Amino acid sequence: MYALVDAVSFYASCEKVFDPSIRNRPVVVLTNNDGCICAVCPMGRHLGIPKFKPYFQIKPFLAKHNVVIRSSNYELYADLSEKMMNVIGRFCDNQYVYSIDESFLQFKKYNHIINDWQQYGHDIRRAVWQETRLPVGVGFGTTPTLAKAANHAAKKLPGYNGVAVVNNAASRKEVLSKMTVTDVWGIGSRLGKRLNVLGITSAWDLANQSPKAMRSQFSVLVERTVNELNGIVCINWDEVKQPKQEIFSTRSFGQRINETHQLKTALVSHGAIVGRKLRKQHSRVKRLAVFAASSPHDDNYYNKSIIYEFAIATDNTLHIANAISAVFNRVYASGVNFYRCGVGAIELENSQFQQQDLFWPNNDDPTLMYCYDGINNRYGNETLQLAAQGRIEKWHMRREFLSPSFTSKWRDIPKISC
Repeated sequence: MYALVDAVSFYASCEKVFDPSIRNRPVVVLTNNDGCICAVCPMGRHLGIPKFKPYFQIKPFLAKHNVVIRSSNYELYADLSEKMMNVIGRFCDNQYVYSIDESFLQFKKYNHIINDWQQYGHDIRRAVWQETRLPVGVGFGTTPTLAKAANHAAKKLPGYNGVAVVNNAASRKEVLSKMTVTDVWGIGSRLGKRLNVLGITSAWDLANQSPKAMRSQFSVLVERTVNELNGIVCINWDEVKQPKQEIFSTRSFGQRINETHQLKTALVSHGAIVGRKLRKQHSRVKRLAVFAASSPHDDNYYNKSIIYEFAIATDNTLHIANAISAVFNRVYASGVNFYRCGVGAIELENSQFQQQDLFWPNNDDPTLMYCYDGINNRYGNETLQLAAQGRIEKWHMRREFLSPSFTSKWRDIPKISC
């Protein structure tokens, strides 16, 4: 048996955890630079607030209904996600964290112990709520895809009350017949339109197709989806996550910038983020991409990207910063109002199996970066940083409605007066 545990409107729910004053009010969370709505709590959905709508377009409607606005507080969300996953992981013998708010569970030793999966799902929901104050939906299925479908039913179909179980033919038909084909995991809108042309409009219609015919008309992925909908396990996750093949750090600016110092501090800061991520997954970068651009809506659109190749792959933030400095003058152009920039590690090597250069000795001492990361892990990111990162805030992301970092900053720890 498999399960998918998914938080309800995760970002918006996180905002309510440490702020009881907004728990009974509609809450929306905005994307980077407070651009669009990316999360809407259930109370907000009842008002008809759409996701991914530009904030400035719906601002009067939100004010009229006294909706709480929050900027994305990624530090808070990551910390609460970790706590939620730790609670969920106690209820299975194999857990796969699929995203910041979703986790697949596999039950190998539990199948002969648990007699009532419905009650077990409510036990999971109760434990997560008691320990994190986050509402979740739980779906059980005999395959990962059926678990995903059951989770959809638990959260969005009436009568399930947060938990759904798909473990026999009757429950499978009941759930799948109420789902559109695009509600199925892996079936996007474009593929859904092609299936609709063939008269396949529901998940149940898709489950009744010939797997081989779906493979010949579409792809092997659709064939696997059909098999999964019929209880045949085709999708497996690795015991250990594979390291990323590329690592990028990029973001649009809170305000346009055109000065060399401002753009350089932004690029070096992105380079520091890339270096930290490289060391975390025990990788080193061989080729580094450095890029900056104006807005594509500008009359004279500017977009420049330069590739820097290291003689020996590195994960040292100092070397990455030096590489950015070396190519900076080829990226920067005077008179351009830059809208975004970024740094990307596009060719990675495993730090344990590194190719050396006979004529370029590797003098990297991991002790410095180990100390650097240790201080920042203990006291918070950017507690220790390069001088080239500067302290200019103009290029940083605009977050005018940012809530306190209740779990990661001493000054924001909630205070209770008794």
